[in-house]
Amino acid sequence: MSTIELREKIISQLANINDTSFLRAIKVLIDIKVEKEVYRLSDYQKERIRLGREQLKKGQTISHDDIQKEINQWLGSK
Repeated sequence: MSTIELREKIISQLANINDTSFLRAIKVLIDIKVEKEVYRLSDYQKERIRLGREQLKKGQTISHDDIQKEINQWLGSK
């Protein structure tokens, strides 16, 4: 598939998506590519990363499998 064909296919598919959070995520990716500039983190994002690293050092982690089980239980209860 050529670049032009791929772009047209993506545009066509995006036109049918109504999920605002998904579209915002796509916009962030596009903005980063278009701006060709280093992504800047907000103070809030930096703090959340710091807290996450601190939790990791303390061993306060949850395995991917355990998270998947929790998600499946949550989705099954709805």
